Amino acid sequence: MAARCAWRARVRIGAAHTGEVRSRSNPAGLASAAGKIPAAGAADLPPELGALLRAFERHLIAERGVSRHTARAYTGDANSMLRHVARCGIEAVAELDVSVIRAWLATQHAAGHSRATLARRAASARALTAFAHERGWLPADSGALLGTLKTRRELPEVLTVDQILHVLGDGPGQRTGKRRSYGRASAGLAAESPGAPGDPAASAAAAGEVAAAIELRDSAIMELLYATGIRVSELCGLDVDDVDQSRRTVRVLGKGGKERVVPVGIPAERAVGRWRTAGRALLARDASGSALFLGARGGRLDPRTARRVVHARIAAAGSVPDTGPHGLRHTAATHLLEGGADLRSVQEMLGHASLATTQIYTHVSIDRLVSAYRQAHPRA
Repeated sequence: MAARCAWRARVRIGAAHTGEVRSRSNPAGLASAAGKIPAAGAADLPPELGALLRAFERHLIAERGVSRHTARAYTGDANSMLRHVARCGIEAVAELDVSVIRAWLATQHAAGHSRATLARRAASARALTAFAHERGWLPADSGALLGTLKTRRELPEVLTVDQILHVLGDGPGQRTGKRRSYGRASAGLAAESPGAPGDPAASAAAAGEVAAAIELRDSAIMELLYATGIRVSELCGLDVDDVDQSRRTVRVLGKGGKERVVPVGIPAERAVGRWRTAGRALLARDASGSALFLGARGGRLDPRTARRVVHARIAAAGSVPDTGPHGLRHTAATHLLEGGADLRSVQEMLGHASLATTQIYTHVSIDRLVSAYRQAHPRA
């Protein structure tokens, strides 16, 4: 049966390229949407389904303003679902009903995907059908009939106060680890630095200056991530003017293009100040623009490089659980709440759209729980 559905889909797609197939439902909006955005895999779908996929991707990027990662994930899920629909011989958007969506989700479950993945793919399907219904291409929103899969949210792993202070410290062992981790980047930048070609002394001096600048940058990255709890993509998107040193705040552009102002602690403000005054000029190039954090070649810092910085710094500290930038975000939120900050303030600082997202940080350490019990309970 599956083979027959696949054969029918291939025949219809091939005929569509020669103009021999007339769709039973060909909304004008879908016809005009075709070809404007080259969604991955859309060319292999029947004309209406491919046009829907392209229009959906354009809707995510241009209208909803989601990040490119979210757009890629949702478009990939929609592509997978529409391919399943095509294999079942359906080529008209109007025939997209809840039964075929459930059948697709059943194949995903049978393939062994996790509950979190299934929940995201169901959300992608609901977003696609809601979009098609809103544009008048689908008579009824079939995705709205899908149930919401409940997923268990694991408590995020966080570092203790002593551990994060050790990571942010500057002991001899950590300094050695930092230089070793970034020796290749330093050497690459030193080769671009001005100096006499073939002058070993000049090259060594340039490499030393670059290594010092990178250490200042990496220290500022670590301090700022922990002080503010911002995402690594938000950190890499910062410009020089986004940091207000007099007020000790940073202006962040978060998900959905939403802007927020986050306070910065004194150590982080000083670390960023040292990077701006003593380190950034050594890496800056004509193409650097207004980016606050720069890579080895002078361009805006890439999130992958920022993640490597975090992992390398934590590894250099020793005996500290490995975590990434998002782990520092968890740590900052947890320490704020344990220090007495209210949940609404932490939500605003982290840029969460829903308070329910912030509530995952309300777990407290067992030491604090025991201390509170002993102080408050009359029979403790």
